Amino acid sequence: MDEITNHLLDFRGSISPLSLLKMTKVFNKMLPAEILEILGSDPDVRKDLFKLLPADSYEVVLMEVTEGSDYFFRVRIKKSC
Repeated sequence: MDEITNHLLDFRGSISPLSLLKMTKVFNKMLPAEILEILGSDPDVRKDLFKLLPADSYEVVLMEVTEGSDYFFRVRIKKSC
């Protein structure tokens, strides 16, 4: 069973630096064990997500990538204590 998503950010079609800034702000306000789901269409955003957060501050719960004519990713991370 999927865990409940507490926060959802949809970055499909958005500008990379602004998306990453918003993600960082939301993540910093999250409580431990809350889950953030991120939807996106820019492969650079997906790569940079994990560069901004300390490795011990989250756990990747789900990572789905669909490649082809419509690139799309969905990442769910759970904030650590």
